[in-house]
Amino acid sequence: MSGRSVLAIDAGQSGIKVRPPAAVRGGDLVLPGIRTGEPLLPQLAAVVAEATDRTGARFDVVTAGISGLTDGNADADAMLALVSGHGVRGVVLAHDSTTSFLGALGDRPGAVVAAGTGVVTLAVGAETVARVDGWGWIMGDAGSGYWIGREALDAVMRAYDGRGPTTELTAAASERWPDLSQAYMSLQADADRVRIVAGFAAVVARAAVAGDAVARDITVRAAHELARSARAAIAQVRTDEETFAVCAIGGVFGSPLLHEAFATDLHAGDDSVRLVDPVGVGIDGVVALADLHDDHPLVAAVHRSGVIH
Repeated sequence: MSGRSVLAIDAGQSGIKVRPPAAVRGGDLVLPGIRTGEPLLPQLAAVVAEATDRTGARFDVVTAGISGLTDGNADADAMLALVSGHGVRGVVLAHDSTTSFLGALGDRPGAVVAAGTGVVTLAVGAETVARVDGWGWIMGDAGSGYWIGREALDAVMRAYDGRGPTTELTAAASERWPDLSQAYMSLQADADRVRIVAGFAAVVARAAVAGDAVARDITVRAAHELARSARAAIAQVRTDEETFAVCAIGGVFGSPLLHEAFATDLHAGDDSVRLVDPVGVGIDGVVALADLHDDHPLVAAVHRSGVIH
């Protein structure tokens, strides 16, 4: 589509970033996050409508990278029907692991480990794609912020019972729950418990820097889980021994100790795997969806409708 205008939507639970075309003044828009308890597509359509109203522009193509997108709600045809009244002629929807990959590494082969509250690893080879973990806080997300926070609270209660070593992490838990014997009841009853638990990852990072042995152990084990996921994903797509790029993104890697331990574990015994810096962020990957070639391995992971190219 010559001279097309693309609206990119990076839709997360904590916030939505919207990038109009460069020719539209005003830069990126920031909106409240998607509400997981409500239908997804009408929320995305409302974002398109608001972007149209606020910029005064019309868009030929809408691309969206969406946290937690499933095949059940990735109906690009239905999305196009909702936004065609705004002049949109094409829609591309993708899981945010796909757009995180494109933002971090572009369209070249490699692997991206995206670790925040949850974690998902995506590896792309010459012909195939592999996703590892991203199975949520109950069944997976090993090495994620939630996983780290859960390990921290476990360590606190072990210390409280006399089953484990003392740790500086106890002070942070006691600040939130002065009576630690009742902490589990309060946490289980809190609808925001996943965020609360994941919040202790930052506590672990600070305590690890301060030299707390328990926090350092949790950090190193988290790094090992993340490196294991990266290796597992790479093994499924790699067809040669050429250098394979790996990118680590997300708040969990803000811990210097964890990042260093991850790099050490990742490189152990395999000099052909190389940790690289990201070339961009998630919204850049959402923009790139519009230009993804039909023969690229990631095409199988995106949902298209209408006129894209």
